[in-house]
Amino acid sequence: MKALFIGGTGTISMGIIKRLAQDPQWEVYLLNRGNRKDEVPENIHQITADIHNEADVLQKLDGMKFDVVSDFIAFDVNAVERDYRLFRGKTDQYIFISSASAYNKPAAGYVITEGTTLANPYWEYSRNKIACEEFLMKKYREEGFPVTIVRPSHTYDERNIPLGVHGDKGFYQVIRRMQQGKPVIIQGDGSSLWTLTFNSDFAIGYTGLMGNRHAIGEAFQITGDETLTWDQIYRTIADALGVELKACHVASDFLSKVGASYGYDFAGSLLGDKSVSVVFDNSKLKRLVPQMTTNIPFHKGVRIALDYVLSHPDRYEEDPEFDAFCDKVIEGMERLEGELKK
Repeated sequence: MKALFIGGTGTISMGIIKRLAQDPQWEVYLLNRGNRKDEVPENIHQITADIHNEADVLQKLDGMKFDVVSDFIAFDVNAVERDYRLFRGKTDQYIFISSASAYNKPAAGYVITEGTTLANPYWEYSRNKIACEEFLMKKYREEGFPVTIVRPSHTYDERNIPLGVHGDKGFYQVIRRMQQGKPVIIQGDGSSLWTLTFNSDFAIGYTGLMGNRHAIGEAFQITGDETLTWDQIYRTIADALGVELKACHVASDFLSKVGASYGYDFAGSLLGDKSVSVVFDNSKLKRLVPQMTTNIPFHKGVRIALDYVLSHPDRYEEDPEFDAFCDKVIEGMERLEGELKK
């Protein structure tokens, strides 16, 4: 069976191609600009092209048909409309990577299923994913376009430490603050629930949907089964670093308002996603992929990630602007607390 991945070297997709590289049933092609070639398994075929250059892609894929096509870098309707033109009649399954942030937050119930309403007034990224889903499902209903929708939540790998609040340069500055004994910001009171999934676990669920005719015309969320509070997440990171966690809890709506003046979009990432408790019901996925399970719980996954990050400091960039923002917010919270105490 033949699969084409557009992108294919990101956090989610790299776990999938590494799994498929060990499965002789699959012949896998990557279409991208050639980034991270040295990390791609040798038996994966690479097609160097820019997916935004539709004419060039059409020429390079001339005569090729795939059992599965999946686009990991489609973020708006224009992208899925292009994919529809390129792959209509040329694939038996098109898998769209949506997002669990598309679910309405807070939902009527904290347990999220594929039937939970899709809506996100806080985050354009999520609204674009919803619009993509609507376009593709319309094509499925009207023309039989063989779409499967996958909604990941917070997926990470050995190169990433999952956090709630960080700057534009990512998680690294928060890790540095922990190492330096400085307090770190946790949104809310730290008690909201969250689910983290290591990418190799995500790949189990994803590959189980590939080529599965029961997945056509359906949406599936793929997450691990472990649910933690944000305080537990940060404490687990601190434990793995061998440091004391110094937490400063700050209301998400306050972070959203203050952060906006510094150029940080916490409204989308927090109010539209991470500040709300969610627990995922993965029973629909497990009916099709019964082998889906959590093999790497967070206390193991974070140590894998920290081993990589701390041994490759040249690949990460400190963020003095975000560091200063944290100091200012934390100092302001402490000063207000002192002023209000009698």
